[in-house]
Amino acid sequence: MPVRTWTSQWALIGPMSTAWKRERVARSATGDPGDCDLRNVANTIFYQNRTGCQWRYMPHDLPAWSAVFSYFTLCREGATQPGRGLYQKRT
Repeated sequence: MPVRTWTSQWALIGPMSTAWKRERVARSATGDPGDCDLRNVANTIFYQNRTGCQWRYMPHDLPAWSAVFSYFTLCREGATQPGRGLYQKRT
């Protein structure tokens, strides 16, 4: 994978992302946690942010673009209150 979160970066966003996903799964109708690893989702969001690659043209070794885009959209819309702004473009 072209972009990886460093351990120090994941130490900041990992706990919030994991807690958010746990809460979301608890509220879901099916209780299905899905099969996306949150660290891979973060890596893919950072990759898209850095390269500007269109979502549908993401490399195939990354998680499904639709799943990652779903997470990204939820974060962008503020659905993750503690993690709001985590995945926004960094300057």
